[in-house]
Amino acid sequence: MKLILLGAPGAGKGTVAKLLTKMDGSVQISTGDILRGAVAAGSELGKKAESAMKAGDLVSDDLIMGIMSERLKEDDCKSGYLLDGFPRTIPQAEALKVMLTEMGEKLDAVVDIAVPRDVILDRLTTRRTCTDCGEIYNVKSNPPKVEGKCDKCGGPVVQRDDETTEAISNRLDVYNEKTAPVAGFYEKEGMLLTVEATSSDAVIEAIKAKLGN
Repeated sequence: MKLILLGAPGAGKGTVAKLLTKMDGSVQISTGDILRGAVAAGSELGKKAESAMKAGDLVSDDLIMGIMSERLKEDDCKSGYLLDGFPRTIPQAEALKVMLTEMGEKLDAVVDIAVPRDVILDRLTTRRTCTDCGEIYNVKSNPPKVEGKCDKCGGPVVQRDDETTEAISNRLDVYNEKTAPVAGFYEKEGMLLTVEATSSDAVIEAIKAKLGN
């Protein structure tokens, strides 16, 4: 399947994407993961993206479209892909439409995961991430066995710079201003499926019903 997953930071796009990839072998493509990898590697792209990301702002369209153009041409995308956190603006959505048309490809659906703001704030401010392997924990519901240490690889488990209360509030404001209208763009295209759910399983069931799986 070829899907876009929309939803505010912390809506559960990543979790839903991982469950969907297990169903049909499609690949999850998260621009956030790609950008964080570039920052960690100290690449030119990473340096340009780092300051915007730390403040919770959006990275420029040119950078993102360049990344996506290269990524979607890789072999693992042939069996399908789930775009997690992209496109984030209407210009990106328009550019993606042109890009996919040029590649001779078409999306199956665009899924908007709607989660209340207070749930997201609580979910993200209690989230912790391993800086070595990327494993995600939650200090309330899923803490590491040893505080500050990853269960899987033993790496340091920390609160990301963009997951403090201030940065998250800013990210949600940016999302509501710039990314929420993307749902309207896809609604006009007749491709939007809005799912109001805080459970990943409920989102998966709605997607399967929509696609007739």
